[in-house]
Amino acid sequence: MRRFALSAAFVLGGCTTHAPAAASADSAPPVPVRGDTPGHVCQLTGTEEFIGQPANDETQAAIQRVSNAAVLRVALPNSAMTMDFRNDRVTVYLGPDRKITKISCG
Repeated sequence: MRRFALSAAFVLGGCTTHAPAAASADSAPPVPVRGDTPGHVCQLTGTEEFIGQPANDETQAAIQRVSNAAVLRVALPNSAMTMDFRNDRVTVYLGPDRKITKISCG
């Protein structure tokens, strides 16, 4: 019995947690919150000019730049997408002809 008690104490001793040392404000950049990249908040102003254009690398890069989004997501017809909201994401919806039909933030 004594042997079991010592074994249990040894095994359970590995279950303790230690708090990480706090990083100084000068040494580490801020940790981004999920769905929020610092300096990037999607804005639709100016993206309407891309409706009807073919979706290619150039138009997608331009949409991302104009919208100030950190993340660009392409929604193909009849495709499934996550419903999580991200302030830093722009979504480009495509029609069956691979032309842009809609642009939204989130």
